[in-house]
Amino acid sequence: MKNPEAGKGEKAEETQYSSSDRVPDQSSPSGSEMAAASAMDSVAASALRSVLQHVHHAAERCGRRSDRIRVVAVSKTKPVSLLCQVYDAGHRCFGENYVQELVEKAPQLPDDIEWHFIGNLQSNKVKPLINGVPNLAMVETVDDEKIANHLDRIVGSIGRKPLRVMVQVNTSGEESKHGVDPAGCVELAKHVTLGCPNLEFSGLMTIGMLDYTSTPENFKMLAKCRSEVCKALGIAEEQCELSMGMSGDFELAIEMGSTNVRIGSTIFGAREYPKKQSN
Repeated sequence: MKNPEAGKGEKAEETQYSSSDRVPDQSSPSGSEMAAASAMDSVAASALRSVLQHVHHAAERCGRRSDRIRVVAVSKTKPVSLLCQVYDAGHRCFGENYVQELVEKAPQLPDDIEWHFIGNLQSNKVKPLINGVPNLAMVETVDDEKIANHLDRIVGSIGRKPLRVMVQVNTSGEESKHGVDPAGCVELAKHVTLGCPNLEFSGLMTIGMLDYTSTPENFKMLAKCRSEVCKALGIAEEQCELSMGMSGDFELAIEMGSTNVRIGSTIFGAREYPKKQSN
């Protein structure tokens, strides 16, 4: 297993486990299938390095330090074997959108991974998520008091350390998007901070519009929400993260203050949906 102390830019040490130790053997792959998988793994590692370079350049352009910007490698629908290669390239922060998928993947991967849950979270999925992923580092999608209370209760019941959470804000006003209305983010942030002792308020998260037409406005709105939240909580803005920016707009997001970018297809390739996913 790779030394967990290795940094992002350091080359991973040779793992002691083969991919078959990490992934249940569904079938006996042919030589061509194994070669294709190996090639895809190499592409993913190279793509990760490219993303980190782009993050560094974007940070430089706005006078920021790139080591203050977290890259969440979003691996939904991707096989564990592909995540292993990105892990062995030195990356430690991964994100998933579906509880069932995360609960299945986490035990097959090293426990020094920091998992971020970035999908819509339903109350009946909170317990499986918390119990099934001991190394869950953050839930980025708290969008109402009910889910905050449920997370707080389950986290407290198992005695784990406080769970970091972000409040998801619907900055685009789209009905298809989850998230609290910007006008309600201060009250929700206050509720998490003051009413949920087993949660640690870490910041705000948003998803920009898919066609990017209003992305700058979405990001400006989230930054405005942060100012209001920090004023209400009496904390410095540096203590409130901004999770914004995905594969198509992460450089702009960094230039506009993002501290947490969620990169999926740029690292892992286009997503594959062999069957309908349940949350």
